[in-house]
Amino acid sequence: MLNLARVDALVFDIDGTLADTDDHLVAQLAQALDRLPLVDGRRATSLARRIVMGAETPVNAAYGAIDRWGLDDELASLKRLLQRARDQRQRAERHPAEAADEVPHDMVPGVEQMLHDLAARFPMSAISTGSEPRIREFLDHHGVLRHFSAVAGAQTTPRMKPYPDPLLYAAEAMGVAPERCLVIGDTTVDMQTARAGGAQAVGVLCGFGTEDELVREGAAEILATTSDLLGLLAPAASGMTGSADPVAEPDEDAAAG
Repeated sequence: MLNLARVDALVFDIDGTLADTDDHLVAQLAQALDRLPLVDGRRATSLARRIVMGAETPVNAAYGAIDRWGLDDELASLKRLLQRARDQRQRAERHPAEAADEVPHDMVPGVEQMLHDLAARFPMSAISTGSEPRIREFLDHHGVLRHFSAVAGAQTTPRMKPYPDPLLYAAEAMGVAPERCLVIGDTTVDMQTARAGGAQAVGVLCGFGTEDELVREGAAEILATTSDLLGLLAPAASGMTGSADPVAEPDEDAAAG
């Protein structure tokens, strides 16, 4: 259970939390996976996100299974998509300045306004395993960089997440104790970072993590999407009572009845 009395500052992950990272690639991969036996719909999307997130992990066993099923065309498509994911991540790691010049990702829906609203109530920082120039470019592109006291990327601190170094760096920049910070992220690594630094954490499901694994790693709350944080921390300002995720419009006849 989240202790709001302990929240004096906010520390955001970037990819999958503020940024719609790799969503286009995930959609392409999910479309290919959807054609596999026993994999369809939401399962295909979930599996696609996991593959993209772990694009550096060998998937030879999966390739072998696909080959046995005689799905050579799908296998070729998967290989091309995975190679693209590897190339993108390696380019960002080896040439951060070049990566920073790429068109920034879109923000998760509702996040830009949420950041403007929360900035009036909390100091905020961003921590990521991506390059600092890319993070700053992303935040600046969306007009929210001025709200962040600190930005910590892969080279900013001696060690990256899941070590607590980026969190400690951000806490010091904001002038608060690490345990008074709230980490918001979409992966188990974000939850582990918060725990290592003594902070609380909120997990969001708009990125790569699942509810079960985020809770297992210490998430005090789970939100459907990042913009729901405003309703959790400042409900009067949000004007929302539920998730920002799109929902079906209520049936007017049913409502009238």
